[in-house]
Formats: sequence, C-alpha cells, structure tokens
Amino acid sequence: MGTIDSDLYRHITDFAHDTPSWFQHLMEVWTELGLLLFAVLFVVAWWRARRGDPRALAVAVLAPLATAVAYVCSELVKSGIDEERPCRAVGGALPSLVDCPAHGDWSFPSNHATIAAAAAVGLALAWPVIGWLTVPMAILMAFSRVFVGVHYPHDVAVGLVLGTLVALVVVRLLSRPGARVAEAMRGSGNGLARWFAGPGPSAHAHRLTGAHRR
Repeated sequence: MGTIDSDLYRHITDFAHDTPSWFQHLMEVWTELGLLLFAVLFVVAWWRARRGDPRALAVAVLAPLATAVAYVCSELVKSGIDEERPCRAVGGALPSLVDCPAHGDWSFPSNHATIAAAAAVGLALAWPVIGWLTVPMAILMAFSRVFVGVHYPHDVAVGLVLGTLVALVVVRLLSRPGARVAEAMRGSGNGLARWFAGPGPSAHAHRLTGAHRR
C-alpha cells in the first residue's frame, strides 16, 4: 500500500480518536444510518414522480436500481483485488473505532462509498433540488468509513467515482425504455401497475383545475 495513503489513513484515524466520544458514535452510526436515509429518499422520490411525466418516473425508479448495480460492480472489483483492510495492514495506526472486518472481506473499493455515490447521483437526477443534500451525504458517508478505520482514503475515493459513473450510465441507457414502460403501466388494466406508475401530470393538473373552478 502506498505511503501517502497509509499516512493519510493514520492522520484521519488519529484525528478520529481525538474527537469527543459522542462524535465518534455519531460517525459510527452514520456509516449505516446513511444507507437507510437514502432508502427513504428513494421512496419519496418515487412518490413525487408518480405525478410527473413518464421519464421522471423512470429515473426515480432507476435510482435504486442503479444503486444495486453499482453495489454488484463494487463487489466484482473487490473480489478481484484482494486488498487487506487498513485496520489490519497499516502499522502504527490506532485501533479502528469499529470492529475490523474479517480477513477476506477486502477493502478496495468501499461498498458503502459506491452505494452512497450511486444513490446520491440517482436521486439528484430524479429530483435535482435534493442534490444539495444527497451529495454531501454521500461524501460524509465515504469519509466516515476512513474515520472509523475500516477503509483507506483511495478505497472511498474510487467508490465514489464508481458509484457516480454507474448511476449516470444506468440512467442514461434505461431512462428512455423506462419511460415507455411507465407510460404503458399508466394505461394498463392492472390496478397495481396503475397505482405504482401514478396518475401522471395530466390527471394531477385536471384535479387542480377542477378544484380551482369550484
């Protein structure tokens, strides 16, 4: 492992141990809680998109799909690059704040960072205004993995790039066919499909017009 990465890892983990215990616990929780918050935002983005055009709905549904694809890609890379965790490999480093993953649970790239980046970008594409929240969330989650001592800085940096690229590619390739599927679902005779796809913008506008006339 490169000296620069190892030194930066030691600097960050030293800093982590110097922070108050409440902040350490907050960062420990955030490494997992962030994933739950992204899941909640996926649901909110989908619900909002049910009143949008078919492409908006397609992108909202593709956001979690892209995140899942990014995770699979991360796992494939991880299985081919057997990089030991820094909490086990870096000499002179302070102990990790969380249990060091078992040998064989390799370090590169960071699954958490990959998932966070894909989720953040997917959500920003589906719901642009939310990008101001999701992008910092992803960066903080990536940093937290180094902070608690289970990843090198380059693990999370590559994870962020990988997740971003996968999300962009998945949305780019599938948004158009996804929009056609969404449009077909809205005209389907299946009630569950119609409910999932939502009424679309025309039905919403019609209701608003009716309410205004009353």
